[in-house]
Amino acid sequence: MRQQETAVTTTRRPTALRLAAGAALAWLGLAGAASAQPLQLPGAQPFNQPGAQQAAPASAAGTATQRPRTMPAIKIPSEESILGRTLRRNGGFGEATLEKSGSGYGLRLRAEGFQSGNLTEPCAISFGDAPVPVTAQGKPAGLPRYRLEAPACPIVFDVLDGALLVIAPEQPCVIEAAACRIEPRGVWGPDARTLPARAKDIEAERKQAETAVREGYRALSSKAELPEQRAVAREQAGFSSEREQICREFQREGAHGFCGARITEARAASIRARLGLPEPKPEAAKPRPAAAKRASPPAAAPAPALQ
Repeated sequence: MRQQETAVTTTRRPTALRLAAGAALAWLGLAGAASAQPLQLPGAQPFNQPGAQQAAPASAAGTATQRPRTMPAIKIPSEESILGRTLRRNGGFGEATLEKSGSGYGLRLRAEGFQSGNLTEPCAISFGDAPVPVTAQGKPAGLPRYRLEAPACPIVFDVLDGALLVIAPEQPCVIEAAACRIEPRGVWGPDARTLPARAKDIEAERKQAETAVREGYRALSSKAELPEQRAVAREQAGFSSEREQICREFQREGAHGFCGARITEARAASIRARLGLPEPKPEAAKPRPAAAKRASPPAAAPAPALQ
């Protein structure tokens, strides 16, 4: 009887030990899992399951509406800037003067060229003593445009600041009655001999226009699709050479830069028109401050004579 009880007791001990060990292992496993799970604070995003991806939360910058690109305002010249002034092609040839005529304008024009049968022999053509009427064509390129009503040479020009840019006809005009061949295209501006004194102001105007052109091309590119963006980039890259070609014959251009400044302003106006931007309002003339009267300094005492 004692031996049987001993055997029973001996049989139960391993079972109790195994149960206790199993409970300990289970507790350790739960504790390990709990310690492996990071602590979550109230309001925090839930953790991803292993192998899952979580999108980053949208930032305030990403949801904010991006302002469209634009360009600085530039001065759009008017007919007043050339009215009654004598302009010369490339600053030295011929004469063109815009005058008021009735309800519109007329152009008094004298052009110089070469004889159609001998391109080394100079000639000149006057379009009459009275101004030839010009017809307004609107502002297709952002500047006032006019057409000269002269069948022999139907000139089309844009008004620049103190100059004209003749853009048509593309070929020289041949005046059969005088056997004279004239080339009106290009910039008609003041006498080139008067421009070097204004070189500093002209350079400042050119820099302002170049900034407007650069920002304008960026605005055009931001609104365009990829193929159009490439076209805009090519146009911007070719503008410098195009400007150089127009201005290479303007007299003393290197000393004043007048032609380059006006062509740059014309391109800025054209870009504004393509962007559909409103025309800047003309600035009101600021009154000049009255010169302060300076009191004349007292006369200096004469220097003592040397003994």
